[in-house]
Amino acid sequence: MRPSLPDLVLVYGWGMNSAVWSGLPPALTARLRAHPIDLPGHGGRNFDESGRALADWADACLQQAPERAVWLGWSLGGLVALRAALQAPHRVQALILMATTPRFVQAMDWRVAMPEQNFAQFNAALLDDPAATLERFLALQVRGSSEARGTLRTLRAGLKRLPPPQRSALATGLDLLCGEDLRGPLPDLRVPSLWLFGERDTLVPAAVAERIAVLLPQARTRVIAGAAHAPFLSHADAVAAEIAAFLDEIIL
Repeated sequence: MRPSLPDLVLVYGWGMNSAVWSGLPPALTARLRAHPIDLPGHGGRNFDESGRALADWADACLQQAPERAVWLGWSLGGLVALRAALQAPHRVQALILMATTPRFVQAMDWRVAMPEQNFAQFNAALLDDPAATLERFLALQVRGSSEARGTLRTLRAGLKRLPPPQRSALATGLDLLCGEDLRGPLPDLRVPSLWLFGERDTLVPAAVAERIAVLLPQARTRVIAGAAHAPFLSHADAVAAEIAAFLDEIIL
């Protein structure tokens, strides 16, 4: 009898839905049993207005997740997965964080991030036209990628497969991206972690890898050449190879 596959929880980024994971490389899904999770207010899920903290979103994902699994978080989803691992380390076997950073906005001691006014502009635009704001964000995710057009088509197709995210959930997601800073608790992380960055990412600079190496020396960091903010779609083979090497390293 074939042994059961280890579980893989998948948490996507801002404004997306779980359909985006249909683009995962077969080499990865053949090794792990995927559990795509929809964030609060996304993909048809209800949004509890009282649950606006990052810890609340992590709890919402933990409630949907297997008892113990590898967690793969992309962008905002990586921030949620990191919070889940800090809150419930016994539930998270390992972390794969893609185009994720412990702090998404710039600070005096953290220049490898987006300016805070960029998020303010997104918030203002969100009130006027959520659909146009999402489209602009999609374009930013693929900017600079060597496979930009194909990746953009895949992201658009995924968005159309499930109900659009609720405006209040989108606004909360932007608040989390703008306000959260997990640099302080990061050294408390006790699970193995792989951090993947896109060489040409304009949202989460690849230079974050150097900072992670200082904050969390035991982490494994890799930069995917030619990729922007969605390397698992644009450079699937390279991402699958890095994840396979990481899983072999932690004997999974």
